[in-house]
Amino acid sequence: MSIFVNADTRVLVQGITGREGQFHTRQCLAYGTRVVAGVTPGKGGQKMDEVPVFDTVRQAMAATGANCSLIFVPPPFAADAILESAEAGISVIVAITEGIPVMDMLKVKNFIQNKMLRLIGPNCPGIITPGACKIGIMPAAIHKPGGPIGVVSRSGTLTYEVVHQLTGQGIGQTTCIGIGGDPVNGTNFIDCLKAFEEDPDTRGIVMVGEIGGSAEEEAAAWIAANGSKPVVGFIAGLTAPPGRRMGHAGAIVSGGSGTAEGKIAAMRQSGIAVCEDLGTLGEMCKRVFGKS
Repeated sequence: MSIFVNADTRVLVQGITGREGQFHTRQCLAYGTRVVAGVTPGKGGQKMDEVPVFDTVRQAMAATGANCSLIFVPPPFAADAILESAEAGISVIVAITEGIPVMDMLKVKNFIQNKMLRLIGPNCPGIITPGACKIGIMPAAIHKPGGPIGVVSRSGTLTYEVVHQLTGQGIGQTTCIGIGGDPVNGTNFIDCLKAFEEDPDTRGIVMVGEIGGSAEEEAAAWIAANGSKPVVGFIAGLTAPPGRRMGHAGAIVSGGSGTAEGKIAAMRQSGIAVCEDLGTLGEMCKRVFGKS
């Protein structure tokens, strides 16, 4: 099985006619993802290759039955694109766009908090169920279908590194999801941990965090109270200087909180097997998950 998306997910791409939208849509199609529509205002009636383009999300949904949106809209307009999908009733929204203003995302967060939908991102690589569908920008070839490990990460590139090491050890993945590193996002660690916990095919979890905020500590507490599956954790930013933003907008240590040391300590106290050397994470996973 998988979490959030599967081979039946019907995807529409907002911003499909832009350079990035075209490139990554073709990559998704090549992987077998059911991309059924694109949305670019003013370009309805056109096609991107064989994918029909519509002016609005509602039109695309009505014509194609799309239930997932993949967003490649530029930052100044990306929040409106998310809101359009949310208002239309899309159930899963994957926002790849980086650099969306925080105030825009606060408005989005407020609007969707009581909606029956899932927002993944923004500023994320997306989500992939290996062998079934790829909704995002991750390199497909490094993933191994068949499970039994779920991967959730704040960092896109570290997700790729972790998946590559898992595959190198012969360990398949059920679903790999990048939740994004912005201060205001949709799906969080606990959302993913709950879903992996409920997925019978996921027997272990890799959680990749980074400095800044308290999401990793909260996730560790949830695992201690509710988790039954082994978890391997990694925290990026162990050598980051206080007060300097590192990569993601949310990756900053301030006021003595959000440190890598504090997150690692919380994870260990919760029974998570913490890897401090990223280069050996695959080997650790083989040891830890081989016992599960």
